[in-house]
Amino acid sequence: MAAPIAIVAAMHEELSALLAQMPDEQRVRVAGRDFWVGHLQGQPVVAVLSRIGKVAAAVTATVLLERFGVRAIVFAGVAGGLAPGVNMGDVVVATDLLQHDMDASPIFPKYEVPLMGLSRFAADAAIGDALAAVAEGTLRDPAALVGPQAVDEFGLRAPKVHRGLLISGDRFVSTTAESMALQRALPDALAVEMEGASMAQVCHDYGVPFAAMRTISDRADDAAHGDFSRFVIAVASRYSLALIGAWLSTLPAELG
Repeated sequence: MAAPIAIVAAMHEELSALLAQMPDEQRVRVAGRDFWVGHLQGQPVVAVLSRIGKVAAAVTATVLLERFGVRAIVFAGVAGGLAPGVNMGDVVVATDLLQHDMDASPIFPKYEVPLMGLSRFAADAAIGDALAAVAEGTLRDPAALVGPQAVDEFGLRAPKVHRGLLISGDRFVSTTAESMALQRALPDALAVEMEGASMAQVCHDYGVPFAAMRTISDRADDAAHGDFSRFVIAVASRYSLALIGAWLSTLPAELG
């Protein structure tokens, strides 16, 4: 049997949506976390909640690799948009990930992880390309995906798919001043969140593919205090389920 793929969710609502589609999930509790082993779209998977922050996410990734021997980790969650044109309801599929609060200067260059000589960790190109492709197709009709009420409520008229740099840090970016500072420091960053880069670093150490797909919930500015929970339930959780399911369905049957 092929090794499973890890599907990591950022929010309880997203994990619940995934578990509802797994016909045979079995709970395994490790390190205070519930890991759900089963199948999704006929593929062996382990689904888990990442928890919030870089350390929590790194622990989750390490358990997935050491205890469950997963062959890839795919992270689905929400993020705040940074780059111009990255708006609520868009999807960012990472090509690279960086910790924006990593700073051991002047001993090491800012953003570089000490003793590794790296500041950016590459996401798996093949998985990223496949996720972006299914996202492009699925998001052509947002009303069919989330319903016309959510489209109207959140203004999801023409959601876009972006590829590029995703940045992570141990704070929730929710002021215009901080958002603008990150844009000036890292002008190619598309979006900001709190877990992805740490998981990418763990996967780099283990030589296991990692991919991250984030739904944009806000612009990480002074207006980022809207109905976040409502957005996760009505939009982000449906995006994650649809896009992960569509991607898994494209994988060769012999991998199941």
